Amino acid sequence: MAKFVLAGKADCPYYAKAELLADVLQRNLPDFHIHKISVPPDGWKEWLEDTCASNGWKHSSSPLVWRELIDRGGKGMLLGGFSEFLEHAQGYYGITSDMNSDLMLKIAEENKATKELCMEEEVHQLKSLRPLHIWISSALNPICYSLIPHLFTPGMFSGLPIFSLHLMDLSGSEEMLEALKLETEDLAIPRLHEITVHSDQMLAFQRAHLIIFLDDLQPACENNDEQDDKDHMVSRVAEHFRRYGQLIETNAQKDVRVLVAGDSLINMKCSLLIENASSIDPHNFVAMTTQLEYEARTLLAQKLSVKTTDIINVIVWGNISGSSHIDLQMAQVFRYDGAIRGPDGFSQQVMEMIYDWKWLKTDFMSLVLKHRATISSKTNKATAISTTNGILAILKAWNNAESQEEVFSLGVLSTGQFGIPAGLVFSMPVSFKDGHWSVRSDVTVTDELRVKLDACADELRMERDVAAKTLKNDA
Repeated sequence: MAKFVLAGKADCPYYAKAELLADVLQRNLPDFHIHKISVPPDGWKEWLEDTCASNGWKHSSSPLVWRELIDRGGKGMLLGGFSEFLEHAQGYYGITSDMNSDLMLKIAEENKATKELCMEEEVHQLKSLRPLHIWISSALNPICYSLIPHLFTPGMFSGLPIFSLHLMDLSGSEEMLEALKLETEDLAIPRLHEITVHSDQMLAFQRAHLIIFLDDLQPACENNDEQDDKDHMVSRVAEHFRRYGQLIETNAQKDVRVLVAGDSLINMKCSLLIENASSIDPHNFVAMTTQLEYEARTLLAQKLSVKTTDIINVIVWGNISGSSHIDLQMAQVFRYDGAIRGPDGFSQQVMEMIYDWKWLKTDFMSLVLKHRATISSKTNKATAISTTNGILAILKAWNNAESQEEVFSLGVLSTGQFGIPAGLVFSMPVSFKDGHWSVRSDVTVTDELRVKLDACADELRMERDVAAKTLKNDA
């Protein structure tokens, strides 16, 4: 079986003549197959150079004809231009072309017009689709592999949008990103319009409607001074996320929503994005506390012998990946097997059901902070599943119109609520309604809680000062 590829500039008369000859061969020879590639005139030179470079060919004019040898383990065998194709047809098949110049020019014009019309239709179709552009940064993070299969499930976003997924990883190879793209394509997600991969910042966050940051830089070296290590990490993160913020400002949609996840300096990353994308509403940037909140709920559920889903309204204050505080003043437990029982939907205050105050005061918080590391030490992997669950919970609440009565903890920009210094990204209780979040006003800050919030704020200010010093020195 003969398999040929015919490529040419759309307005080239010799491409038109080769095309007619190929049609004759295909019509008269059942084992002859031709694939045609019509390239716009202004893109022909670049296309030809790239094709020849990737195959090791030398050819400088239109058309370009080669024979495919994929079924025999090869790549492709260059035949040449129109003259070589004509000689091949005459020598092997005894078929020639007698197209005159006028007909060649006419067909060439028709080819050009048809190609332009097809391109216009593609542009129109893309505009009519209006896809929702989702970017994932640090896409080679194991969390991304867990996230993608669930990201486009029904109910995650309001309506029935078409999606464009953009996978970016600045420290990963193009080959690994392409492999991730292929795996994602294998999922056959019905409303996924396109997938692109990016290993540099050239096109980062273009047309983005949603950006999910999974970036977590690892320490460059081990020092004896723990504070020096942290300051160095803060400096590196500051440089990266200042640039990310600038790219969001330049390239993303003005209503873009940004979610920052990860295990280190989450609040500061979110703060830097807000500072460097000044034309975008700060309400559109959030830092994910949900994973830490769920870990606290798990430990409480174990203590009360209920399921994690039976614990709700746990509040996490402060620095998500640093000094934080678990607040149970609104926490409720369902289906608790105690002295008082009620119908379905009956709940009780967690603080009233836990009688082991020593455990609550001394062990609980330290167990929460160690929980993720304990799991990772047993699996030698990041806690990708629980992180994915946290991201999905926030996106589902944020992107849908139904009312959500549940209390969420979220890192958001403070405007002075609860006496927290304005301008800090601080984890605090929020609720979602009609696709927007708002800070809860029904929370009491006691003197004891005030001391803990002040300590969290002091740590965040120190991180911000180190970052500001780094960025000033680089300016």
